[in-house]
Amino acid sequence: MEIHLPSVPMMEILSYLDAYSLLQAAQVNKNWNELASSDVLWRKLCQKRWLYCYMFTLPLHGLETWKQFFFDKTWQEHAKTRAKPEDFTYKEFPVEFEFRAHPWYISRHGLTRNGQEKSAVCMTSMNRISTWDIHEGAMTWESPKQPSYIVWMTTLPEMQIAVTIDMQSTIKLWDCHNKEVLASKTGLFFGCKLLQSEFTKDGPIVLVFYMSSLLRPSEFSAPVSTVLKVPVIRKVFWTPRREDRITLMSLILPKNITKFDTFDMKLEGIGNKVTIQGYLTASFSLAEDEGRPDYFGVSDKDVIVCSTRFSLLLFDINGLRLQTFHYCPEEIWRLWVDPVHVIVTCDAGSLDIYAWEKRSLLLRKCYRLRNRNYQQMSGYIIKTLCDDMSIISVANNSPKPCCLMAYTLSVCS
Repeated sequence: MEIHLPSVPMMEILSYLDAYSLLQAAQVNKNWNELASSDVLWRKLCQKRWLYCYMFTLPLHGLETWKQFFFDKTWQEHAKTRAKPEDFTYKEFPVEFEFRAHPWYISRHGLTRNGQEKSAVCMTSMNRISTWDIHEGAMTWESPKQPSYIVWMTTLPEMQIAVTIDMQSTIKLWDCHNKEVLASKTGLFFGCKLLQSEFTKDGPIVLVFYMSSLLRPSEFSAPVSTVLKVPVIRKVFWTPRREDRITLMSLILPKNITKFDTFDMKLEGIGNKVTIQGYLTASFSLAEDEGRPDYFGVSDKDVIVCSTRFSLLLFDINGLRLQTFHYCPEEIWRLWVDPVHVIVTCDAGSLDIYAWEKRSLLLRKCYRLRNRNYQQMSGYIIKTLCDDMSIISVANNSPKPCCLMAYTLSVCS
């Protein structure tokens, strides 16, 4: 006996389901299948999972339905978790800058099944930025020399835009595709400590953390700001797939105790003025015997992962220990955290790739990528990061040029 419900109430019911439940509902009958395949429902799921979907239309991705986009994008994200070390191609090439090179991806995330997508990064050093094709191992563009030393950079890969701040407190937006400056503003920031860009449902924003404050400028209008009362800020991480929650890692002096504070940020209107307020959601301090973390990140399930010299530690936002991975006698040099992966860079230059369990708060170790040329690496790893199709590390080999090491993933079935 088939079940028939009015389409409008049925769509309302289906709108509360996740992707897995929506696929199950589609198996009931032909009518349910048609409703559960609605572009309205799948677009909502895509926008909830990837906030930049508010800004794009399907023709830009060469797709016809949001359901197709959801499955292709999910397949892309998890390609590295299905991979094996032999699925990666390794390349390295010198980056001849006057100082340490700091990379950020500017390519749109996406390992395509036909292998047409490429990874590209933007690098900053001293008073210029440049873009690099990871697959070719070659510079594709270099900016003119800037009047002041660039101290911070971040990117919006989906838009191929880079954001820089120099020592004269000048913030610039660079179009890395058309190789031009889109906008520039001087004297807006002082004492910048961290720079980050994020997508929200209202569009891209630039987050500037300076001293104890958070600024959220919108299209270079007067910034909305607030003061978050925390000790000395060391690192800040915006909760993935949320636009209102940040976690700060700070240091309590003089005992050098590490503290994690999670805030929910709310835009509030007072008369004709819009302000932003930070509400403390959770807070905890590490015990002295836990060590002092150097790096940390947060999953979209509010799990904090941090690295000490010899351990990888997982906590919930209230401080409950969830998991520990020991590395002694190896040392952890760098940590990368995103909604799908955690990548640990060891002192030998090798990379351990972890993945978040689907229905759990825990990590599982997938595999290790061993440094192919560690005997020739005389420096140390400055940064490790990844997109859906590659993992890159930059090593400072002073007095020699920096070295960019790239592992590029072949198409996985």
